[in-house]
Amino acid sequence: MSYRVNVIIEKDHHGYYAYCPDLEGCQTQGDNFEEVMDHIKEAIDLYIETLSKDERSSYLGREVFTTSVEVDVA
Repeated sequence: MSYRVNVIIEKDHHGYYAYCPDLEGCQTQGDNFEEVMDHIKEAIDLYIETLSKDERSSYLGREVFTTSVEVDVA
């Protein structure tokens, strides 16, 4: 069975940081986007293995949409 998991990825001067807001403590980092994606997929797989079927349904049933907004600063 496959699940859609919400992932937030942030870039800073150290590289990339990824975390899953629905899976407390599920986070990782990488030097580039591809690396952090590989790492977060592995972290999610390992995290999901620890959950019961009922927990999987409750933790992974949420859909989140994000966007960015450009604002002018005086």
